[in-house]
Amino acid sequence: MFGIEFDVFANQEFQDMNANHVGLDVYSLTSTAAADAGYWLENSTSSSSNGNSSDDVKKYFKEQQLNNGKNYQVWIDYADSLINVTMAPAGMKRPSRPLLNVSLNLSEVFEDEMYVGFTASTGQLVQSHKILAWSFSNSNFSLSERLVTTGLPSFVIPKDPFFRSKGFISGVTVGGVLLVVSAATICWFFIKRRQRKARERAEMEDWEQEYWPHRITCQEIEAATKGFSEENVIGIGGNGKVYKGVLPGGTEIAVKRISHENDGMREFLAEISSLGRLKHRSLVGLRGWCKKERGIFMLIYDYMENGSLDKKVFDCDPSKMLSCEERIRILKDVASALMYLHEGWECKVLHRDIKASNVLLDKDMNGRLGDFGLARVHGHGQVPTTTRVVGTIGYMAPEIVRSGRASAQTDMFGFGVLILEVMCGRRPIEEGAATFG
Repeated sequence: MFGIEFDVFANQEFQDMNANHVGLDVYSLTSTAAADAGYWLENSTSSSSNGNSSDDVKKYFKEQQLNNGKNYQVWIDYADSLINVTMAPAGMKRPSRPLLNVSLNLSEVFEDEMYVGFTASTGQLVQSHKILAWSFSNSNFSLSERLVTTGLPSFVIPKDPFFRSKGFISGVTVGGVLLVVSAATICWFFIKRRQRKARERAEMEDWEQEYWPHRITCQEIEAATKGFSEENVIGIGGNGKVYKGVLPGGTEIAVKRISHENDGMREFLAEISSLGRLKHRSLVGLRGWCKKERGIFMLIYDYMENGSLDKKVFDCDPSKMLSCEERIRILKDVASALMYLHEGWECKVLHRDIKASNVLLDKDMNGRLGDFGLARVHGHGQVPTTTRVVGTIGYMAPEIVRSGRASAQTDMFGFGVLILEVMCGRRPIEEGAATFG
């Protein structure tokens, strides 16, 4: 038995040289001689030196993968105990240099009549060997020239599509896991946020739900006031300090902190229930409110650049004292605000604490009435039910002291005291002197 193997499996039992070789086998699967599968090419180049030219023929080897599905042709010649095995892609001219050139005595193998054929086998992997044209001769080596090697069918195994590659599958798997985790995280975040808001609303008091649209987050207020820094304090009231702040857009605000003590809750609700719904150019604008924790409240106003009227009348540099015309214009602004509170809105609002320190001046020195901590709201034609005496001594009408009942007339009494105070430059009550009343 004599065989030529085209082997793509390195079987250590038969001492195979590698997993892609051509071997000569005689009575055994252990090859007598073997070589890497491929063929030799010839490349002729010309060069000249000292006027003489010579051909330098360089041969180089081109390896071929036996199981790549390409069509190969094989030439096998045997003469004078010398066997040549040459292979090349089908349709290609026979290379001049054989792949195997081995001295081998096959006299004991050859008989008068013999069978020639092919056998093939495969393991668990898919293989595609295509020796589609071949010849064997021990006398007439030109027989191979008669083989038709054109138009042969191609059986090249197609490469796996990209979407079936390991990289693509791994990428899709990892991406899918990340997408699911991200989606789950986002859903968890929104569920927790909804639960937190529902819990906050459930814990809200009735007044919080009523005035919810005016609420501002405490984080914004703390950032605007630099954590309620002492350097931002611009005033001190009866129930807390007033801070200057700057919102992200550059808008300046005034923040009043109110504690629950000393009727702070009453003052807070009075402010947001009255000033929070009023809109007039001569009223200090209330931007919103914030509840930091139970018992600590904050009111956010438009910032008034020129402070209070009280300071401009009594505590300013004489060179910056208000002129008579400016004082009259500011008092007219306050009168316009009182007219709106008493007659111009859907309900009647009683301020109950009109005084110079509650009149603030904007950047254009326009007067704006503020501090509605003692204000009360009731319908037109109704009589206020409160009998509690509140206000500032010197500005309160005599009937308030007797009955405790406020009215539009008592507000006007306080406004009259304000007029005298501003125009005369004297406080309603001075040590050793009587009041304007």
